[in-house]
Amino acid sequence: MAKVINHPFKFVIASQYFIYFGVMGIFLPYFNLYCYHLNFSGFQIGTLSALRSVVMIMFTLIWSVLADRLQIRKPLYILCNFISTMIWAFFFFATDFKAMLVITIFYAVFYAPIISFLEAFTMDVLGLEKKSYGRLRVWGSMAFIITVIVLGRIIDLYSVEIIIALIFCGSLIQAAVSTKIPDVRIKKDASFTLQAKVLLKKRVGVFLFCAFLMLVSHATYYGFFSIHLENMGYGNTFIGIAWALATISEVMVMIKSDWIFKRFSMENVLVFSFMVAALRWFAFFWAKSPPAILLLQMLHALTYGTFHVASILYIDALAPAETKTLGQAANNAVTYGLGLMVGFFVSGYFFESLGSFGLFFTSGFIALGGGLIFKGFQIMEHRKRS
Repeated sequence: MAKVINHPFKFVIASQYFIYFGVMGIFLPYFNLYCYHLNFSGFQIGTLSALRSVVMIMFTLIWSVLADRLQIRKPLYILCNFISTMIWAFFFFATDFKAMLVITIFYAVFYAPIISFLEAFTMDVLGLEKKSYGRLRVWGSMAFIITVIVLGRIIDLYSVEIIIALIFCGSLIQAAVSTKIPDVRIKKDASFTLQAKVLLKKRVGVFLFCAFLMLVSHATYYGFFSIHLENMGYGNTFIGIAWALATISEVMVMIKSDWIFKRFSMENVLVFSFMVAALRWFAFFWAKSPPAILLLQMLHALTYGTFHVASILYIDALAPAETKTLGQAANNAVTYGLGLMVGFFVSGYFFESLGSFGLFFTSGFIALGGGLIFKGFQIMEHRKRS
């Protein structure tokens, strides 16, 4: 079993979350918008995002298996941070679709395992305090908030092209700090292969399938929300505020994560998150005024905040000690990898025909379906036990 790591390592983990999600605060709202300004079509933007997700699925799992089998998670984490940063530099010289597609694929190979490795490091550091995970993860949310608010104004004053340089600088800093990450080695009580088979059980499969649907439903938001707002006439400052407000609401959940999970089961929190996500996407079909849009952004506390924390804790509880990295990698691969890949392809393909309003409406049904399947399985399991 992993021992509880000394307190100073929590600062290193918090700093990694802060930088990682600070960079994400540049990439997520503005990279697709940058591509849109390069005159890429909705299908091309969706393809870029989707293929990035495809590669991340494959290599998140490949890197995690190597990390757990060979007990080399820290060296791989550092390697992937530095190489992905070097590959990102090629975006300085590319503006056509084919070149950006090639760079995106190679970048995703090494960027793929960073967040799942970081989640596994966090579980090691927290030890018996895992329900306070949100208090470390909140540093990432705070960085995201600061970034999107400040960057929206900067882009309005200058150009969206500035994001390429900012992401490179942020990634370089993260790579440097990654060398300080704790190196935890798990004492092997059973074979990796035997323990990994636990992840093939029905309970894990149902959860991952439903989580997959949840992230498919988020693809329109992550891929086209900024474009959705710009097409309604909103500027980058408002776009930044909208993204920031969503993350501010998420912060409150992160801070109170231990309180939430002492009072509610992980399963109930997950089901509730599905239902609120469906409500949020349906409402975006009608929302056009600033107050309505910003109000719906506050629901991100539940559609992402509670769902994300519950997912990390749920998969950690199901995965044996010898396969903690693989467990988090499988969760990330199926959700943020496969789920977003499918969602990006579908939303990109139908963007011109349905428009962003129609895509949000469709997303509501997908989230609703995931929640109903997960709740139905929980009811069946309860009946079997009683």
